[in-house]
Amino acid sequence: MKRKNAMIAGNGLMGVGLVTMIVGISYAVLNELPQLQLPPMFTPLAILSIFIGALLWLVGARVSGREKVADRYYWLRHCGDQRCRRASHHRPHSH
Repeated sequence: MKRKNAMIAGNGLMGVGLVTMIVGISYAVLNELPQLQLPPMFTPLAILSIFIGALLWLVGARVSGREKVADRYYWLRHCGDQRCRRASHHRPHSH
């Protein structure tokens, strides 16, 4: 896939993911208002759509090249490698 097409596809997926998350959050919050009388059977789908939207966002970020492994996995970047662990930065105390 060409770089321009990858950017367009990635940005599109990120946009769809954002809209999906906003719709899911909105329905889940609005369902708590009794005066709207929304059917409660769609609430689990609304909550699921938040996670699906987040997944679409991450896939779009990956396709468009906006995200690297070190950026996505904070724990891996800071603590996953043996060289990055706190104990390796300190010299042992000798008495």
